[in-house]
Amino acid sequence: MIKTVKFFVIAAISISACMVNAAEVNVYSARKEALIKPALDDFAKQTGIQVNLITGNADALISRIKSEGKFSPADILLTTDAGRLVRAKQLGLTQGYTSDTVKNVVPSALRDTQGHWFALTMRARPIMVIKGSQQATQQIDYETLAKPDLNGKVCVRSSSNIYNQSMLSARIHQLGAESTEQFVKGLVRNFARPPKGGDRDQIKAMVAGQCQYAIANTYYLAGMLESNDPAEVKVAEQVKVLWPNQDNRGTHVNISGAALMQYAPNTEAAKQLLDFLLSEKSQSWYAEVNHEYPVRDGVAWSQVLTDMGQFKSEVVPLEKVGELNADAVKLMDRAGWK
Repeated sequence: MIKTVKFFVIAAISISACMVNAAEVNVYSARKEALIKPALDDFAKQTGIQVNLITGNADALISRIKSEGKFSPADILLTTDAGRLVRAKQLGLTQGYTSDTVKNVVPSALRDTQGHWFALTMRARPIMVIKGSQQATQQIDYETLAKPDLNGKVCVRSSSNIYNQSMLSARIHQLGAESTEQFVKGLVRNFARPPKGGDRDQIKAMVAGQCQYAIANTYYLAGMLESNDPAEVKVAEQVKVLWPNQDNRGTHVNISGAALMQYAPNTEAAKQLLDFLLSEKSQSWYAEVNHEYPVRDGVAWSQVLTDMGQFKSEVVPLEKVGELNADAVKLMDRAGWK
């Protein structure tokens, strides 16, 4: 009898050891592998928890999790833009999670009030011009780009882009739908060409002389400045960042963020990873490699972002930005923004 008990004790210890060694977390990421995997590898090394990474298009990942339903292996969604995080919550794909780390590190405006998502980094969407040009000496607001004397002088990507949608959602929240629609109508009249391509394409078009102003996220310009392509670096070196609306509501800022999935099979490991991504080391890595602004106070910006200058950012509850996304899209359609 004693031998039997001993056998079961040893067996139980062996099973427990296997369970510890088998700890894992499944991450669905809209970030490219090179822009997130080193941080996940660091987490795995420190904790012994295996991280299984699936990358893909942000909207496609949300659709995939929805279709997988309660059988989804996804523990964490890492994605870009508050609008997508709000959409995931609205679809019932997320669950609330608020640790002391999240509360202490992430400003309240950058997280869901019920804890369903929070920001990992911030991304600014300013106006860009050519260095040494007349435009480079201006103090500017977004509204400047809608003035009649700038006809044919603005480059920006399409209305289907969620960065533009969120920029206008934030404006609707701040200044109202009617004011925003008038602004968009004026902006569309000033397009230098039908919107096409990504943010880098707007910058390249401006340097090529197709327009005088481009709206783009700073990390795209930063990526061009540190590109392995000499031609791309040459283009980026000609660009100056103008920080709009510094005398009023501030420059539009969005986020990359994270959410704990509703049916996460590895909840505890997922929570550990979420807190890890807010650690000083992870935040510093994000800043240096991805050239995004850390949400953790006291973490230094990359030198490239520092060189672009300090700025006043708008303060808008990003939860509201996501909720107003549909209104922004309808408004853009009415104004003729293709």
